[in-house]
Amino acid sequence: MSTVGQVTPGAPPGTPATATGKDAGRVAFAAFVGTALEWYDYFLFGTASAIVFNRLYFTTLNPTTATLASFATFGVGFAARPIGALVFGWLGDRMGRKPTLLITVVMIGMATGLLGVLPGYATIGIAAPLLLVLLRLVQGIAVGGEWGGAVTLAVEHAPPEKRSWYAALPQVGSPVGTLLSSGAFSLVLLLPSGSFDSWGWRLPFLLAFPLMGIAVYIRRRVEESPLFDEMMEHNEQAKVPALDVFRKAWGRLLIAIASATLGVGGFYMLTTFMISYGADTLGLPRSLMVNGTLVAAVVEIAVIIVVGRMADRLGPGRVMLWGGLFSAVLAFPVFWLVETKNPFVVVLAMTVGVAVLSIAYAVSGALLADLFPAQLRYTGVALSYNLAGALTGFLPFLATALLAAGGGASWPAALLLMVLSLITALGGLLGARMREKDNVTIV
Repeated sequence: MSTVGQVTPGAPPGTPATATGKDAGRVAFAAFVGTALEWYDYFLFGTASAIVFNRLYFTTLNPTTATLASFATFGVGFAARPIGALVFGWLGDRMGRKPTLLITVVMIGMATGLLGVLPGYATIGIAAPLLLVLLRLVQGIAVGGEWGGAVTLAVEHAPPEKRSWYAALPQVGSPVGTLLSSGAFSLVLLLPSGSFDSWGWRLPFLLAFPLMGIAVYIRRRVEESPLFDEMMEHNEQAKVPALDVFRKAWGRLLIAIASATLGVGGFYMLTTFMISYGADTLGLPRSLMVNGTLVAAVVEIAVIIVVGRMADRLGPGRVMLWGGLFSAVLAFPVFWLVETKNPFVVVLAMTVGVAVLSIAYAVSGALLADLFPAQLRYTGVALSYNLAGALTGFLPFLATALLAAGGGASWPAALLLMVLSLITALGGLLGARMREKDNVTIV
C-alpha cells in the first residue's frame, strides 16, 4: 500500500510525514493537467480581449476606448483573484488540498464554457458586457485558488531534494495553456472574418467543457498531501489562515508578492498587450502576433523544465534573482525588435522575451511554497501570487493608455517590464534567505 497521504495513528506531533517519489510524479502530473486547463481557460480571455471582445461587446465605443474597456474587463479577473485566494486558501488549509482543487477546476471550466454561448452587444445590449464581466469574475476567483493549491500539493508530495523540479511541473501548465489557447485561436482565425465574428471565436471557449471533464477525472485519482493528513491527525490547522499570514508572515508575503510579479505581469505584457500593440499600433497581422505567442510557449516549456532541474542544485532564490536581472536588461530591446515589423524578428523578440522571464517563473512555485509553513502554505502561496496578479493584471490597460498618450511610443511599456523584472530580482534575493523546511520522510 502507498504511504502517501497516510500518517501513523496516534503518532505524536512532529512525527515526519511520509511520501514516496513515485506518487510525487503522479501528483505533479495531475497538478500540471489541471493547471494547464485553468490557464487555457484564463488565457483565452486575454487573447479574445485583444481581438474579439473590443469589437463585439463594446461596439458603441471608438476603437481605442473599446480596447481599453476590453482590457479593463480582462483586468477584472486579476482583481478577483485575491478573493479566490482567500476563499480557497481557507478551504485548502482547513479541509484539504485535493477537494479544493476539484472545486476550482469545475468553476473555471463552467465559466469559460458559458463565455462561448454569451450573446454579443448587438443581441442583448448592455447585458452582454455586464455578463462578460461577471463570468470573468468567476474565472478570476477560481484561478485565485487553483495555482497556489496545485503548487502546494506538488511540493508537499515531493522529495526535499527535488522540490524545485516538481514545483516546476505545474508551471508548465502556463505555456501549455498558452499553446492550446493561442493554437485554438490561430485555427479559428483561418475562417472568413464574418464566420469568425459570428461563431468561430466561440469554439475555443466551448472546448473548455470536455477539457474540464478530463481534468476532474485525473485529479480525483490523486492522494491528499501527506503533510496535510498529518496536520489533520493532530488538529494543527490554522483556524483563519489568512489572518495568520497577515499577522505573522506579512514580511514573507511581501517578498513572495515581489517574487511573483514578473511571471504574472511580465507575461501579459509580452502576450496580451504585445498582440494588441503589434496589430493595432504597428499594423501587423493579428495572426502573426498570435503565432508569436505559440512559438514563445513552446520555448517556455523547455526553459521551465531545464530551469526546474537546475534550481534543485542552485536554489530557487538565486535562479529567480538572475532571471529577473536578465529580463530587465532585455526589456527595451524586445520592444525595439518588434518595432522593426519584420515577421521573423517580431516572433524572435516575443520568444526571447517570454523565455527569459520564464527563468524566474519556473522557480516561483518552489520559492513561494518554501516561504510559508505547511499550516499557512495554501493561503500564503495563493495570496501572494494573486495579489501580484491583481497589482499587475491591469498593466495591458495601463500600457495601452500610455501608448495612446505618448503617440504610439513603446518606451513606457518597456519601462514597466523593466521595473517588474527588478522587483522580482529583489524578491528572489530576499526569498533565498527565508526558506522553510518541512518535516517529511521519503520512502
